[in-house]
Amino acid sequence: MILSHPQTTLEPRAKRRSALKSALKVMKYGFFDLLRSRWIIIYTLFFLAVTSGLLYFGGDANQAVLSTLNLVLLVVPLISLVLGLSYYYYTRDFVELILTQPIGRSSVFLGHFSGLALPLVAAFLLGSGLPFLLAGVRQGADWRVIASLMVAGTLVSLIFSALAFWIGLLNEERVKALGIALGVWLGMTMIYDGLLLLFSILMQAYPIERSLIILSLFNPIDLSRILVLLQLDTAALMGYTGAVFQRYFGSNLGILASLGSLLIWTGLPVYLGLRSFKRKNF
Repeated sequence: MILSHPQTTLEPRAKRRSALKSALKVMKYGFFDLLRSRWIIIYTLFFLAVTSGLLYFGGDANQAVLSTLNLVLLVVPLISLVLGLSYYYYTRDFVELILTQPIGRSSVFLGHFSGLALPLVAAFLLGSGLPFLLAGVRQGADWRVIASLMVAGTLVSLIFSALAFWIGLLNEERVKALGIALGVWLGMTMIYDGLLLLFSILMQAYPIERSLIILSLFNPIDLSRILVLLQLDTAALMGYTGAVFQRYFGSNLGILASLGSLLIWTGLPVYLGLRSFKRKNF
């Protein structure tokens, strides 16, 4: 009878533990480096001031959620892309230095990405979440709506931070990468909805509900908007795609569908960035 050596079963665990420790060390460096950045502080104070102002002058927490949502879907993707690209190019020498050490590329990339994304998420949650937490109790807020806004803002931050890294990995020139990033932001926040509206007008004589649902899955901004608005009785504000989601899925299933699609959107650019990072010759 042949007995397996216990070392053979422990080696994969030790490797995973070592990879996790390496990723956490890289993440810790980026996390605290960004926390000291004035841009993160300005980003936090911006949402803190705007959300507090909307709650104070509006007097209605649910209405403040709608106003904050429109701001989140414009500002968060832009800041995540621009700051993500700036951070990527600023820390390239640091990453090249780390890669000379016996550390796996997956650990370096995941730690590097987490060091950017987590401060952005923390800044958004603190800036928007704290005013809702303090004023929401007094104004009788619907906590499901606020929670969906926080989830949407968090996922959008992760998605566009990952896209920033992926764009940076594919382009050596910073100006070119920034132009692509701004094009992605403009396309997803403004142009995409116009194209969907044009498509629905041109094809209004045909049953296009399923086509609109499929097309909306290609835009995380639309999915985030639908995720929050399905929590509210605001059919007039949902837009055509939101109304189709509610009619086709219903509220609860529509929320699950939009949330699941956003989670896929979160994982996809991270995977693409990791694959590009492994192949890139630094």
